Amino acid sequence: MSPVSSGAEPQLALNNGVVVNQLGFGVYKVPPSDTAELCGEAIRCGYRHIDTATLYDNEAGVGQAVRESMSEGRFQRRDLFVTTKVWNESHGFERTLRAFEESQKRLGLEVVDLYLIHWPCPQKKLFVETYKALERLYADGLVRAIGVSNFNQVHLEKLLQETSIVPTVNQIELHPWLQQTDLQEYHNQVGIRTEAWSPLGRGSVLRDPEIQRLAVELEKTPAQIILRWHIQRGVIAIPKSSSPQRMANNMDIFDFTLDAKHMAQIAALDRGQRSGSNPEEVN
Repeated sequence: MSPVSSGAEPQLALNNGVVVNQLGFGVYKVPPSDTAELCGEAIRCGYRHIDTATLYDNEAGVGQAVRESMSEGRFQRRDLFVTTKVWNESHGFERTLRAFEESQKRLGLEVVDLYLIHWPCPQKKLFVETYKALERLYADGLVRAIGVSNFNQVHLEKLLQETSIVPTVNQIELHPWLQQTDLQEYHNQVGIRTEAWSPLGRGSVLRDPEIQRLAVELEKTPAQIILRWHIQRGVIAIPKSSSPQRMANNMDIFDFTLDAKHMAQIAALDRGQRSGSNPEEVN
């Protein structure tokens, strides 16, 4: 699955042909009152892909920013890619359909670009049924692509056995201290795009001595080094920032390349260290 060229920032084709910008803007823990303004600023900085979720309680602000950008005549709907997710308490076929309808209302968008199951919640044993609701939404044209988040290989294998549509995306915690190489290789085998939440390790990885050394060597920020590493690995990354300057810096990663030695140095940093929850323990 090779990148689709589009100016400076690469885009990736999902397994159903839908194209997504490889660098997105995440709004986890962004206060609802600040979301529209921050997303508007992100769009002005060049982001065209915004990732939200029911859990974040800020879908309305994301939708407002998208609609305002369109009303100003700068963009058409197809220019902006919006992801949201069904939360754990809404697992099950009918409950997921209702949850999507509520997300759709909050966003104020007729069609959502990507709809994900936020966590598999394996003890509930409902993620297959939940995914079948996503398949229905896709068939009805209410979403352009469907996928999952925080699924391990065993969860994905069950989905592939019991449902009809291969997920386009699995959004997982992924950064230099938690590289999930085996899972990404499995994604590549079955045609699922890997998307990184917490691509900077919630800020902790920015302080890694090797990352800081590379930043000095290449005259870039630590965040730029890490985000460039994601891009070169073919990963979709969705960093969050509340600072317009950091938003712009995070987007400014397409004028340099990490060579094979740099990539190997970062690969050596893998500790298997999570900053978030283990998918097997979230229910």
